Amino acid sequence: MKVETKFGEAKLVLESGKIAKQANGSVLVTMGETVILATAQASNEKRTGIDFLPLTVDYQERFYAVGRIPGNFFRREIGRPTEKETLTSRFIDRPCRPLISKGWTYETQVIAQALSVDDKYDPDILAMLGASTALTLSDIPFNGPIAGTRVARVEGKLIVAPTQAQINDADLILIVASSADAVVMVEGGAKQASEAEVLDAIFLAQESVQPLLKLQLELQKALGKEKRIIEPVQHNDELISKIKLEYRESMLSALTTKDKMLRHKKISDLKELVVGALAESHPDSDSDSDVSLALHELEGEVLRGLILNEGRRIDDRSLTQVRPIECEVAYLPRTHGSALFTRGETQSLAVVTLGTSFDDQRLDTVIGDTSKTFMLHYNFPPYSTGEVKRLGAPGRREIGHGALAERALKSVLPDHEKFPYTIRVVSEILESNGSSSMASVCAGSLALMDAGVPISAPVAGVAMGLVVEGEKVVVLTDILGDEDHLGDMDFKITGTSKGITAVQMDIKISGVTRQIMSTALSQARDGRLHILDVMSKVIDAPRAEISTFAPKTLILQISTDKIKDVIGPGGKIIKSIQAETESRLEVEDNGKVTIYSSNAEKAQAAADLVRRYTQVPEIDKIYSGRVVKVMEFGAFVEILPGTDGLVHISQLSHERVQRVSDVVREGDIIDVKVLGIDKQGKIRLSMRAALDAKGDGGNR
Repeated sequence: MKVETKFGEAKLVLESGKIAKQANGSVLVTMGETVILATAQASNEKRTGIDFLPLTVDYQERFYAVGRIPGNFFRREIGRPTEKETLTSRFIDRPCRPLISKGWTYETQVIAQALSVDDKYDPDILAMLGASTALTLSDIPFNGPIAGTRVARVEGKLIVAPTQAQINDADLILIVASSADAVVMVEGGAKQASEAEVLDAIFLAQESVQPLLKLQLELQKALGKEKRIIEPVQHNDELISKIKLEYRESMLSALTTKDKMLRHKKISDLKELVVGALAESHPDSDSDSDVSLALHELEGEVLRGLILNEGRRIDDRSLTQVRPIECEVAYLPRTHGSALFTRGETQSLAVVTLGTSFDDQRLDTVIGDTSKTFMLHYNFPPYSTGEVKRLGAPGRREIGHGALAERALKSVLPDHEKFPYTIRVVSEILESNGSSSMASVCAGSLALMDAGVPISAPVAGVAMGLVVEGEKVVVLTDILGDEDHLGDMDFKITGTSKGITAVQMDIKISGVTRQIMSTALSQARDGRLHILDVMSKVIDAPRAEISTFAPKTLILQISTDKIKDVIGPGGKIIKSIQAETESRLEVEDNGKVTIYSSNAEKAQAAADLVRRYTQVPEIDKIYSGRVVKVMEFGAFVEILPGTDGLVHISQLSHERVQRVSDVVREGDIIDVKVLGIDKQGKIRLSMRAALDAKGDGGNR
């Protein structure tokens, strides 16, 4: 069966029942010439002893989708997912996960594969639609559907489902996922957009995806499977109620301990106390799961009750108060730029490294080979939360947090033509108690200024939380880890004093309204301005000079017909310049020459050599040249690298010359004057005129 609708500028088609029929749910999504296959599969055996949803979401791009063969040694898609695949998997997972019924503990896997990709529409949004449709069609208890779209603002106009070309010209780009009633996920960035502009874009997206939701329900009505019934886990409700009643004050005391590590220890000790007490009163009962459930629910009830009923938080802050902040720049002596940013018990050490064009990150993707000149990498070692874990490659969380912080800072970076460095920022999370990605933005902004990167404005970030019970709604500024864990929303917002540069929202409830989101954005602005004010007292503008340890750059513009003279046969000339001056040169097709060196003197020496190799001879100017060839009728003299001219025998001396070799020999260095250059570029030189000019006080 096929169902279709117009979406953006193209027709969008959902098709099911033809391929991948053994999956619990499968769908083919087509828009333009981009085709996505999405499947949802759940095991038949329930996992016991777990209290989480065992869901895995994977997005994969196949190179055959664009008629290419992978460029690696094995010529196949292998190894780790690309950053694009990882980030797409994350933003599909985030809106779908909260909508699978609580208590579902069957292993569940959603796979979205890009089978065909045109150069017009990014497959990631279609993959999200496919994942939701596959779950909706399956027997998995998914309380959807949801649908997402990208919204871009081009020349002041908001465009739903923009093409790749429109995305490239946009100054605001958001990915928004929505159910029929509310927004469930937001991801994106902007060039200092206002809160109202971001809000308008979000809810335009919500309105625009409604036909996609109806399309999924239409397909489900015809082909959807009956949802499995979740068997409720049996608990001793009487025992759980007793634990909550008896230990409420103990939980309140433990939970309101300000120090995170001590707080968690007190909660752990409380669990041991309860288990021990029950072992005496209920010696024949296996009550550990009931105790865990009771204390987890009690922890949530106490934290949320304090916020909703008393306007208190567990660290005694007000609902809108930002934790204490400490900033320090130039923290490390040998790096190009560094900053230490501490907010409460969350701490980021950001380090900036300035590299050359040879350090660009090369990306091999289905939409083509691209490169990045700005990277932000986020590391989250286990000691930052007082844990012991195996160190490995960055996971999805690290990649996602790094991408968010990178997007937050990217819009304030200088144009690469004016600041031709590859920039890498690394955020090392040294302590974590919530909002470590936002600490990375603040530390990264400080470190960039310390490195002398001329950013247009400092950037700060803050994470907003939400607690909702019935009609009671409270928005929190700068949430702790516990408030994130037990709350209903994590809404990260970054920006300058002028506007927003990045947003990311995840929720644990069915959705958030425009009013809630408006309140969160407004509160976040107040928090952001406070943080920026604290940061400005440490450093309020980029340093005038880059670090002495950073490579120095010089940019020259040469004639395109002189590029070959700088490169030389087989790269001989450019290699000799680089070796002689200990510099690196990049020559572009438009004649732009960028010189990178460890210090200004070496860069200048390389520039002087480039100028020498690209000089154009000037008439009436005297040059000191080397005789490269002696003929019967005259001598050829190299006056510039790769450029020589003829000194006719009559121009060698004031005296009559019988043989050229009587006056000059190959290898001699002589002064000559340029008499003329004909239409073929042949240069006439005179040794005699140079002697006259020198005698008259002529200048070289």
